[in-house]
Amino acid sequence: MPQNDWQSRVITDTIHSDVLDAPREFTVYLPPGYNLHPDKQYPVLYLLHGMWGTHKDWPEHGRMKDVADRLIASKEACPMIIISPNAGGNIHTEWNGYFDMPGWKYETFFYDELLPYAESKYRVIGDKQHRAIAGLSMGGGGATNYAQRHSDKYCAAYAMSALMSIPEEGAVRYDDPNSKIAILTRSVIDKSCVDYVALAEDARKDSLRTVEWFVDCGDDDFLLDRNIEFFQAMRNAGIPCQFRVRDGGHDWEYWHSALYNCLTFVSRSFGKD
Repeated sequence: MPQNDWQSRVITDTIHSDVLDAPREFTVYLPPGYNLHPDKQYPVLYLLHGMWGTHKDWPEHGRMKDVADRLIASKEACPMIIISPNAGGNIHTEWNGYFDMPGWKYETFFYDELLPYAESKYRVIGDKQHRAIAGLSMGGGGATNYAQRHSDKYCAAYAMSALMSIPEEGAVRYDDPNSKIAILTRSVIDKSCVDYVALAEDARKDSLRTVEWFVDCGDDDFLLDRNIEFFQAMRNAGIPCQFRVRDGGHDWEYWHSALYNCLTFVSRSFGKD
């Protein structure tokens, strides 16, 4: 039996998107022993990168494989598949963002193409109680927003240093309102995670309570106030949400440490009724 059958793997896959009219790469973490049990299915975590980033960030900068291997070996996390999609690149030359925007219908791509493709090709259980989402910065806001508006698909959401909103009065103004960064900024304002909760009616609040929420932000992070606003909106709406403010800033040292908390949190959430 090959030695590497016992080991985890991180692979890069590609899907051609008809929605985006382009190929899109994504990375997949396959847990230890994946090849040894061809009939076994696994829970899945979608792990989103931040602005300027790509699907390579979590494996390379966040050391995703090392963290997952260590936690699975110690049984602090369950074996899971981790998928990190590509929604970014150089903000001045490439589209960024997890929402549908003029010229970039990424959310449609994610749900209509990427998720079905990945969950059929890799042995994902594929129901709400075994699917979670997490991310950092822009990806933290994307993960939160996806879990808000698609609460039927996720049992848990873990937001790190999240771009929860951009207040209108604090939004950056751009000379070219049609630039990619300007369009992205407007999409974050339009899809404010804070407003989604603050303006929620009872039915929306009930749907949000079906997701387990965790917000994690450094005390020196420039997005701390936005994360506090989100937590306050959740508390005022009576929606349970864990909130941690730890020592640190908006950097990979913080997000690497947050990944340990994230994987244990989603592992506890998987499989609950």
